[in-house]
Amino acid sequence: MKFLRRTGKCAFLFVMALIVGTLVSGCGKSSTSGGEDGSKDGGDGKASGELNLFIWSEYMPDKILKQFEEETGIKVNYNVYSSNEEMLAKISAGAAGYDLSVASDYMVEIMKKQNLLEEVDKENITRLDNLDPEFLNPDYDPGNEYSIPYMWGNVVIAINEDKVDKEVTSFEDLWDLEFKNSLVVLDDQRILIGIGNKLQGESMNSTDTKVIQKSKDLLMDLLPNIKAYDSDSPKTMLVNGEAKAGIVWGAEAYLAEKENPSIKTVLPDEGTNIWIDNFVIPTGAPNKKNAEAFIDFILKPEVSAEIIEDFPYANPNLAAHELIDDDIMTHPAVYSNEEFLEKSEVFKDIEDAILEYDRVWSEIKQ
Repeated sequence: MKFLRRTGKCAFLFVMALIVGTLVSGCGKSSTSGGEDGSKDGGDGKASGELNLFIWSEYMPDKILKQFEEETGIKVNYNVYSSNEEMLAKISAGAAGYDLSVASDYMVEIMKKQNLLEEVDKENITRLDNLDPEFLNPDYDPGNEYSIPYMWGNVVIAINEDKVDKEVTSFEDLWDLEFKNSLVVLDDQRILIGIGNKLQGESMNSTDTKVIQKSKDLLMDLLPNIKAYDSDSPKTMLVNGEAKAGIVWGAEAYLAEKENPSIKTVLPDEGTNIWIDNFVIPTGAPNKKNAEAFIDFILKPEVSAEIIEDFPYANPNLAAHELIDDDIMTHPAVYSNEEFLEKSEVFKDIEDAILEYDRVWSEIKQ
């Protein structure tokens, strides 16, 4: 790959609580009506109305939202989630009112199949040429009919060299007793089970029941070493010394190192998951034009570069690269070397096999 590139009665009640919370707090705020999609001109050449944004936590600076509001007159309401699966569960369960969300590569494919996405009107997005052509027309969404790239990145190992004596070069090294009760790992079933698959020499997208079961056994063996699951801000435990090491987003490893120079990034020998996150418009979005206006705003080079200052993931906006700090553009946690990327994989829709991943993950986390 060429790239410069989260049972039973209690579970049921938890899911229902999520859905109710979303319906009440996510889009319970009033939405200005006007036009076919709820957006309208405020009389001063600006749009008006609202934008209901549903996005990963730690992924969109407040200052950017304020800039958009000031420039366009559109009020932004937003809620956050911690995984693709959480986002899918809420939207597919009927959480109405969201205008814009962010979905990873494989999740775009899943949501398309479930008719959960609106087609993007590219006539309303004038800055597509700023994007690296390498990130356009992907296999999961030919022609970018339903998705526009936002960020991309990887999953790496981060270690505190002041606390770790063992040389770490592989995911497998984290099973060592030295890491007992001292790992922070992403709360993401596809990533963790995928790592188990890779340790067997198999694909992170494997649908083989025997491979998935073996990955479960491997992850059960890792449990004594796991101190916490955290997809929102895993850098926190690394920086404050609670965790000796972690399986984290590349940007989190970079930020941890900036706060604590003893934190170092390891690109695991096996390779990793490479993900591409995309803006998507949920079916029935009441303010679709406002969503497209926001995407176009984010594609401004100066805006895109400003986001990377706070959340230093890899950026598909080629026009923004010259505005981004060289330390970010050359850091292995953000822009990994070609050899490592060639060993890495993009997640795909594994269709019915996801039920086996769900079962295994539930048994690991119980």
